[in-house]
Amino acid sequence: MALKAQEFKQFEKGNFIKGRDSIYYRILFPENFNPAQKYPIVFFLHGSGERGNDNESQLVHGAKLFLKDENRKKFPAIVVFPQCPANDYWANVSIGPNEQGKRSFSFVNGGEPTKAMHALVGMVKDFLKKPYVDKKQVYVGGLSMGGMGTFELLRRKRNTFAAAITICGGDNTNNINKYKSVPLWIFHGGKDDVVDPAYSIAVSERLKTLGDEVKFTLYPNANHNSWDSAFAEPELLQWLFSHKKN
Repeated sequence: MALKAQEFKQFEKGNFIKGRDSIYYRILFPENFNPAQKYPIVFFLHGSGERGNDNESQLVHGAKLFLKDENRKKFPAIVVFPQCPANDYWANVSIGPNEQGKRSFSFVNGGEPTKAMHALVGMVKDFLKKPYVDKKQVYVGGLSMGGMGTFELLRRKRNTFAAAITICGGDNTNNINKYKSVPLWIFHGGKDDVVDPAYSIAVSERLKTLGDEVKFTLYPNANHNSWDSAFAEPELLQWLFSHKKN
């Protein structure tokens, strides 16, 4: 991990602790950051494999995209990678085997947030109070468990996000009305045997009938790792940052 730690050192360590909420995160400030200016902010939610308390594993997937020189120059933004504790989950979802013995997810319609989601919502609210955050350019993205968490954060913090991306995630389609006006780019691997692509397909199809803007990209030959392909999309960040709240 020494090389990765070296590589990721530009992401500073931080934490949000208030009442019973506590969450640790890594934060990347723009080059030549000026606190008197306002910047877009991106929250990125990792998958279940990166849970823990090292405040580092969450950077394994996605952090390199935001560290690329060309991206830092073209899209100066604040980027936050929070970490979910090992025994928690971003989204309010029941996980169990289906009739075929495969993993299935039962997404809650509404319901109380997990401890990690409650802390995450508090952290987002706290960041939005900072004078250097542009409230018209607040974004969220996530993969796998973090993709599920992205959908949930969109409905729990309504009217906050200018756009969002979800990779190999899912949600209960009954929740869609709460975030149908948020531009979304949804990604999934066609051969995903960890999180069934049917979850993303159902959300995107329903959003296409109700929502303002939804893009759906299915990688036919990808298994669960559709994030490498998503991060390699040349228009990904351009699409994300092009959206602003009115």
